[in-house]
Amino acid sequence: MDFLPLFHNLNDRNVLVVGGGEVALRKVRLVHQAGARITVVAKDFCPDLVELANEAAFIDKPGLNLITAAYDQAQMETLTPIVLVIAATNDRELNHQVSADAQALNILSNVVDDPDYSTVIFPSIVDRSPIQIAISSGGSAPVLVRRIRTQLESLIPSGMGRLGALARSYRDKVKAKLASGLDRKAFWESVFDGPVAEQAYANNMDEATRLMEDSVNSFSTIDIGEIYLVGGGPGDPDLLTFKAVRLMQQADVVYYDHRISNEVLELVRRDASLIFVGKSSAGTAANQDNIAQKMIESALERNRVVRLVGGDPFTFDHASEEIDALLEHNIPFQVVPGIPAANACAAYAGIPLTDSRYSQSVQFLDGHPRSGQLNLDWSSLSRANQTLVFYRAKAAIDIICKELISNGLDAHTPAALVERGAYADQRVIVGDLTDLPAKVGDAKIKPPTVVIIGRVVEQRDRLAWFR
Repeated sequence: MDFLPLFHNLNDRNVLVVGGGEVALRKVRLVHQAGARITVVAKDFCPDLVELANEAAFIDKPGLNLITAAYDQAQMETLTPIVLVIAATNDRELNHQVSADAQALNILSNVVDDPDYSTVIFPSIVDRSPIQIAISSGGSAPVLVRRIRTQLESLIPSGMGRLGALARSYRDKVKAKLASGLDRKAFWESVFDGPVAEQAYANNMDEATRLMEDSVNSFSTIDIGEIYLVGGGPGDPDLLTFKAVRLMQQADVVYYDHRISNEVLELVRRDASLIFVGKSSAGTAANQDNIAQKMIESALERNRVVRLVGGDPFTFDHASEEIDALLEHNIPFQVVPGIPAANACAAYAGIPLTDSRYSQSVQFLDGHPRSGQLNLDWSSLSRANQTLVFYRAKAAIDIICKELISNGLDAHTPAALVERGAYADQRVIVGDLTDLPAKVGDAKIKPPTVVIIGRVVEQRDRLAWFR
């Protein structure tokens, strides 16, 4: 994070702007809207800036004072306390000097279009006051920022500001009635997802206020939380479902393991409690009963709990075991599917799992050996014209290839191992049953991995798209 986003209260505070042209005018208008007392120093001023100063004086708005003079550092000391200095001249060296002078006095400084010499930068703004959204690239890609702002402007209703203002007027009343932060959060979410919001968007504020009053008076506190078993997919946040992201944003507590990428965790609500329940540094995994008990305790404390798992909760995961414990304690739950690792890895490797010419069926198998053995129905797995997909198979890839060959599958059947499928650093090792184990050993593969066996692997040379 190059810059920390903050919202600065400039109301009735002093701001110094050095420069009197069109660029300075844009900044002056912005801080003037925020209620700042502005002093503009320049040798001359553009007509619109003079007109703005005259309008401010006419309506008795907080000061907009134009001083016709060359810049001098003493102006910062004369006008103290100054909270922000903006350098907006067409003289690059002067702008840098203004910023250096401000920083020497511990005053925030902005040099227009020069973030390297600024301690603060102006973002692009979507304004639905009191709701505001700021977007910035740190000066790296202003055109991209404008595109994002345009997209957000079209997504956010113009009545969002009316809804925000209505919520502000009821904030103290709701806080007085609902002592619990969890109850207040549930109340506001019901308001923003319901008819109060719809009426505010339609500018029917009398009806919106009436419905808000009814909601405050009739809201019932929650007695128990709910648990959501959410599929986190293969690791790429773009592959999450909308529902998964929505629940992650609403969660009070999130339990996750080592299969969840940092990019996915970034989408969790910032003030949610993140609790790791995967393998420890010593390589030991948390006990499933302990995980379920922790989730139950969180739900009994009226939290909304997300159990975030890699891939899909019902595909080679322990979700059903955890749900058994939830049922015993009458804890409400939902299951949110995710893209299984096998499907994502195959797609990103350019390997179709079925193909009418070579494979009319696919089997998903747990390839994790137990006591050095992998007890599967090898005779049925060794039939031709099918695709085999093994999860967690890195340690058993020798066993898998030898058993398939010994049970009659052609030794030259194509096979591939996909390491960290759908991640930017994805690797795909391709061979056949005779040489894939050696290739995997040489490549120093690390989990997570998926092994795909069958003639569909031949399609990779033609269908691979992800680089």
